[in-house]
Amino acid sequence: MNLIRRPRRSRQSAAIRDMVQETRLSVSDFILPLFVMEGQNVRSEVVSMPGIHRFSTDLLLDEVQECLDLGVKTFALFPNLPESKKDKYATESYNPDGLYLQTVRAIKDRFPEAVVMTDIAMDPYSSDGHDGIVENGKILNDPTLEVLGKMALAQAQAGADIVGPSDMMDGRVGYIRQVLDQKNFQDVAIMAYSAKYASAFYGPFRDALDSAPKFGDKKTYQMNPANSREALIEAQLDYAEGADYLMVKPAMVYLDIIKLLNDNFHLPIAAYNVSGEYAMIKAAARNGWIDGERAMMESLTAIKRAGATIILTYFAKEAAHQLINK
Repeated sequence: MNLIRRPRRSRQSAAIRDMVQETRLSVSDFILPLFVMEGQNVRSEVVSMPGIHRFSTDLLLDEVQECLDLGVKTFALFPNLPESKKDKYATESYNPDGLYLQTVRAIKDRFPEAVVMTDIAMDPYSSDGHDGIVENGKILNDPTLEVLGKMALAQAQAGADIVGPSDMMDGRVGYIRQVLDQKNFQDVAIMAYSAKYASAFYGPFRDALDSAPKFGDKKTYQMNPANSREALIEAQLDYAEGADYLMVKPAMVYLDIIKLLNDNFHLPIAAYNVSGEYAMIKAAARNGWIDGERAMMESLTAIKRAGATIILTYFAKEAAHQLINK
């Protein structure tokens, strides 16, 4: 046959395939979520997330060291707290002597080169398990902002480099930016969970933190998975309010939303490869149904190909090993 175009010519060898590869993962793309818990010398595996653990602060510092040695330099920290530390107004979230803020300080004191991203939402500290203040079964938006502002300021004072409002309350990015700027924390960045969907893929994360809602669901503040134009509205508001990075969560089943934000905003786009997405690959691999390492790298590549500059993923450490040994 007289074929002028033969695309297979660019697939003839590994060297040629590498030469024309369009999307490349780097260890510097990753943020590793970490779970901290109370105690000393404590390490507890999250059953629904094989290979992922909750750490007491002392052992978490060892984990950070291992990751830094692999080139993973940015960490998103989440707390697992006993019910006795939770209340209606999440007051433990801005307690300077509490587990979370003490751990932020410990990481920055020992590893000043590490980048610490903190989480701003009430649910890990709330006796109701919701991301906002609850009154008569309703999530109150504006009163919640005051709590979020206190959290952001306390986290900045503890040494956070990036704060991540994950609550989906209206106006929270602007409110937090104003609080931080008024207290001379202009250099603390905001990674806004701009398009955070009311997803079925968060279950293992809630197991890790014991933070599931005590009643109802989060559909009055997290987004409808059927909507895409709404993501542009949320992202535009966060952009206008001063966000430094815009995030899509989850990632694997929202590749179109990642691309949508990347096409419309000149800010770095982050994507959170969430716990359920991680757990699916791990479970299938353990059953021998898929090649887990290949599925991991393929999914992360797809997230970056869609337009994510930053990928929050529980695979960060494992993927770093793959990239280093490639």
